[in-house]
Amino acid sequence: MRARAGRAAAASEEAHELDIEGLQVRLTLRRSQRRSFALQVDHRGARVSVPMRTPLAEVEHFVRGHGAWLLERLQRSRQRMAAPPLTLVDGAELPLFGRPLRLRLGSGRRSQWRLDDDGGEELHLPAQGDVAQALQRALRARALAWYRERVEIYCQRLGLPMPELRLTSARTRWGSCSSRSGVRLHWRLVHLPPALIDYVVAHELAHLREMNHSPRFWAVVESVYPDWREARARLRAAALQLPVFGTMEANDAGLINAED
Repeated sequence: MRARAGRAAAASEEAHELDIEGLQVRLTLRRSQRRSFALQVDHRGARVSVPMRTPLAEVEHFVRGHGAWLLERLQRSRQRMAAPPLTLVDGAELPLFGRPLRLRLGSGRRSQWRLDDDGGEELHLPAQGDVAQALQRALRARALAWYRERVEIYCQRLGLPMPELRLTSARTRWGSCSSRSGVRLHWRLVHLPPALIDYVVAHELAHLREMNHSPRFWAVVESVYPDWREARARLRAAALQLPVFGTMEANDAGLINAED
């Protein structure tokens, strides 16, 4: 059945296999009205998204062009599946803005941020109820306050008005941005050093100038974040080290996305 005139064809997905460096790789091929190619690895495995009428040979050429990257990410994804989640006990540690955060359980009925005797931070959580849920709520609130300040600073540098800011829990992207919906930043960035969070902020806000990944887009990023290349590489490595706790799937620790 043909799509009616003036109505975009529906997106489609299909399983596909191809040989990469002697290994048979399974992936999901998604065709849609998008204009660019994207290769992703997440909890579902490998996934390539392409424009609707892209020939299969061109799809395979794109995937093989990122073959080394894809094989490495698939290997790391398999390794992460066996990684145990963080045990939420009194005294457990996890990173907050790249520095150790110690958890304290069983004090009070509400979550509280405190400084320890050495100047480090502690998060005191009630022992009653879902500790993982209480931890995530506290981290999300802390993340939103931090992100708002950084977004405001980078908007000033770019000469942009402050957009609407919300948190996201997307599995394959650190953030998104559009002139209509504003900026979305992943709450789990809160674990990373401030310099890497700033890179994501600069990257997303640059899309308010250039809604693509063209040379003009990267020039906008570089105008406010000159070391974006190094930060981009560090961010990919840091994605593999995110703490996993509660009912969060172990391989949600990696937020991996490669685009062309």
